[in-house]
Amino acid sequence: MAKASSCLHPDPGRPATPVPQRENVQTDMVGKHCILELYDCDSSRLDDEAFLRNAITSAAKRAGATLLNLITHRFEPQGVTGLALLAESHISIHTWPESGYAAVDVFTCGDHTMPERACAVLSEELGSTRQNLRSFRRRTPSAIADTQREPLPA
Repeated sequence: MAKASSCLHPDPGRPATPVPQRENVQTDMVGKHCILELYDCDSSRLDDEAFLRNAITSAAKRAGATLLNLITHRFEPQGVTGLALLAESHISIHTWPESGYAAVDVFTCGDHTMPERACAVLSEELGSTRQNLRSFRRRTPSAIADTQREPLPA
């Protein structure tokens, strides 16, 4: 039976329970993750699938990311979900036109992209008057960065 620490995890460098960091532990940044909430948006834009496709494309370009694929879906009676697959990771958006609200997630790997710029584009394009942006770096400890990890047997 494999040890629990060898299982795949959304943030592979982070154990299930926090452990105190030692000063001499080296980490490698794998990317930056932005969680953005947009309030008081233009409801018609939140419900316009074509508009959102263009806004997501512009956001990816402004962030310096490479757009590989873009899928969107408009719900009835309202709302749109969009997912942009980037060479560097992803951008996702989920909208609630009836509330003027959009939930956005932008994750980019490497150091040549600027996910905050994608967030600024989406905020501006959707006419948001209030925003809540949380941004953090994704890090992998150097000790496991080059180690091949395998999923636990089913």
